[in-house]
Amino acid sequence: MQDILKLVGSRIRDYRKSKGLSQDQLGEMCGFHFSYIGGVERGERNLSLENIGKIAVALDVEPKLLFEFDEPFILPVAEEKEAALHEVLAILKGKEVSQIRMSRNILAEIFNTLPYK
Repeated sequence: MQDILKLVGSRIRDYRKSKGLSQDQLGEMCGFHFSYIGGVERGERNLSLENIGKIAVALDVEPKLLFEFDEPFILPVAEEKEAALHEVLAILKGKEVSQIRMSRNILAEIFNTLPYK
């Protein structure tokens, strides 16, 4: 039983990280404490179907994807782009409006100097 708990936990961790979420953020979205999410990801918690459903909804994935262990975790390009955007948003969320605008201006300057669009 322990192996399947670790496999599901690892898959949850993969999806959580791909979305740019911390354990605390995922826990908050599901109504769980971050330590519960940590235990799930380490394979220390035996998840109920209800909790698997809550986690899948928070991660915006079909529950069955949490049980696909045969293939390595690789995001399609569209999902990889979405994950990268989530990571940037996670960085900006705790910042003041002036810092967000400054970041936007810096990014615009960087991309205006690059030779490609």
